Amino acid sequence: MFVQINDLHFSYKGAHEETIKGFSISITKGEIVSLLGDSGSGKSTILRLIAGLEMPNQGVVVVNDCVCCDDCQFMPPEDRGVGMVFQDYALFPHMTVEKNIRFGLHKLNRKERNARVEEMLALVNLTEFRHRYPYELSGGQQQRVALARALAPKPALLILDEPFSNLDTSLQHRIRDDLRRLLKQTGTTTIFVTHDEEDAEALADRIVYLGEGKIKKQIMTENNKTFNPQIPCFV
Repeated sequence: MFVQINDLHFSYKGAHEETIKGFSISITKGEIVSLLGDSGSGKSTILRLIAGLEMPNQGVVVVNDCVCCDDCQFMPPEDRGVGMVFQDYALFPHMTVEKNIRFGLHKLNRKERNARVEEMLALVNLTEFRHRYPYELSGGQQQRVALARALAPKPALLILDEPFSNLDTSLQHRIRDDLRRLLKQTGTTTIFVTHDEEDAEALADRIVYLGEGKIKKQIMTENNKTFNPQIPCFV
């Protein structure tokens, strides 16, 4: 399995009970998995544990054969090969679209950085907006910049926290279809959290229902049968 999480437990400081209670999941390469649950179900906490923003009480997280944490070690976020798109996108307001995307590419040489930035701008159809700042963009465009920035370093795993919560309903429906095509075209293994079952059904290959820090049930969707890689993204 490309992502393997076993018996993950976590509690916040001062809490009387665990927020995450024995969470385990296996994910194949290129699969899109939704963690679906109400507020307080633990879904965003699980993302933070996978990304390394929180340290579990116990459990194992393995991504692409790399042990991110277990009972003996804890790998810092920057070494995990995990890209994250936050609910508010967290773009740098003083940087242009191009510079936001370039930010995480410091390990590449100049020629490679330039080529990767051009590739990502074209992928999310923002080439003509490269010199604009976040405040000059719509909500959907900001989301696409955040996605391009997260995908630019070619992360082993992409995690998204409520990716559609800041978009109006009409844009939300269009963007989620575009996002699925983008993730499938790039073969990016993805975990995203949402409280909206319609979003989960539209984007995910598998939906994991959470409650009280535990998996209640899982279902497979029909999305992979209808995917057409020839349909362009973000038109």
